[in-house]
Amino acid sequence: MNKLQLINNIIAYLEKELKDAVLAATNARDAAVNDESVAETQYDTIAIEAGYLAHGQSKRVEEFETAIKAFHVLKVQKNICNEFDKNDAISIGTLVQLEQDKCKAHWFFIAPFAGGFTTSINNQKITVITPQSPIGQVLVGKYCDDEIKMRLGINKLEDFISSVI
Repeated sequence: MNKLQLINNIIAYLEKELKDAVLAATNARDAAVNDESVAETQYDTIAIEAGYLAHGQSKRVEEFETAIKAFHVLKVQKNICNEFDKNDAISIGTLVQLEQDKCKAHWFFIAPFAGGFTTSINNQKITVITPQSPIGQVLVGKYCDDEIKMRLGINKLEDFISSVI
């Protein structure tokens, strides 16, 4: 499994999302300062709402920029491409496969951002999860062959970690 290719896929996705967020922020900012947004009565809140939207979109832009920087840092870390040592605990930058996911060729990649993003590399499906996600909280700090137990809504997941890269 090529982690650099995976990280490049994630960065490409985040850069596309950043581009969309910048456009949305610009449009929201333009709407907030547009002459047509000027309040006609004391109850007219179009300009205020547009200002809130512009602020929210600007925050999204900042979040995507932060995420892209974090993945560039992760990409240049020396150990990201090295073989995973079974004595190391699962942490950010680790690919994990659960026993039940082996037949589906499905992996989880622990990352600082972009949780929920999925991609495929060499017919292997990879889902990005963050340490803050429910499954991320269960996996981080564990080791290969450890058993995991967690609740996902009304379902209970019991499995063990079969592969770690």
